[in-house]
Amino acid sequence: MKLKQKIVPYLLISPYILHFSLFVAFPVVFSIVLTFHKWNIIAPMEYTGFSNYVRLFKDAVFLKSLGNTLIFLVIHIPLQIIVALVLAQILNQNIKFRGFFRAAFFLPVIVSGVVVTILWEQLYGFDTGLLNRMLVSVGMNKVGWLTDPNVAMSSIALMATWKNVGLYIILFLVGLQTVPTQYYEAADMEGANRWQKFFKITLPMINPTIFMVVILSTIGGFSLFIEPYVMTGGGPLNSTISAVLYIYKQGFFYYHMGYSATLGLFFALIILLVVVIQKRFVERDV
Repeated sequence: MKLKQKIVPYLLISPYILHFSLFVAFPVVFSIVLTFHKWNIIAPMEYTGFSNYVRLFKDAVFLKSLGNTLIFLVIHIPLQIIVALVLAQILNQNIKFRGFFRAAFFLPVIVSGVVVTILWEQLYGFDTGLLNRMLVSVGMNKVGWLTDPNVAMSSIALMATWKNVGLYIILFLVGLQTVPTQYYEAADMEGANRWQKFFKITLPMINPTIFMVVILSTIGGFSLFIEPYVMTGGGPLNSTISAVLYIYKQGFFYYHMGYSATLGLFFALIILLVVVIQKRFVERDV
C-alpha cells in the first residue's frame, strides 16, 4: 500500500512529464545546442563555436528586422489599447444591440489570419484597392499602403489592430464589470465628473487587466509573421520584414538552421527583457 501511494502520483503526472519532455524541454535544449553548429538539415551538423553569435551582431538585415518590429509595437500597442478600452467603455453601457456589437467586434479574432490578411491586401491595393479609390473620389492622391517603405509598416499595424482588438475589448469588459459600483456612487456624491471617475477609479481598478493586455499585445506584436509574409514578403526594401519572418527565412528558405536557432534564442531573450520591464512600470497594486 505504501509503495502504491508513492507510485500512483508519478503515474498520474507522467503524461504531462512526457509531453513536456518531448515538446518543450527537448526542443529548447536542442535549439540551444544548435546555436553552436552549422546545419542545413541534409548534411551532418558541424561545430562552429560562437560564430553564429558573432554573425548575429553583424547582420544588418536582422537589426533592421528588430527595428521594424519595434516600429510595429510602438504603433500597434498604444492604438490597440486605446481603441479597445474606448469601445469596451461604450459596450459596457446599457445600449441597444449591445450583444450584437460585442459579437461583431470579436468576430475578426476567430477568422483565419491568412483570410484577414488577404482581405486587407485587397483593400490596400494601389490601383484597385477600395481605400485608394475612395481617396481618388474625393480628389486626393493614391497612397502606397504596401509599396511605400514609409507607410507599409503602419498599414500592417492598422490591420493587425483591427484583427485583434476584439479580444482585448472582451478582456477590458471583464475588468470594467469587476469594478464595484459603490465607488462610482460615492464619487457622484462628491461631485466628481466623468473624467475624474475614469482616471481616479476606473483606470486604477482595471490596472491588472491593462497589464495583461499590454503583455499579450507585446508578445503578439513580437510574433508578427503572417501579415508581412502574405502582404509584402518583408518588402519594400525590407521595410516590413519582422524578426520572426527573418528567422523563418533563415531557417526554411536558406536552411541556415544553426543561425536561425541563434536568432530565435536571442529574440526570445529580448522578449523576456521587455516583458520584465513592462511588469516593472505598468503593473501596480490597487
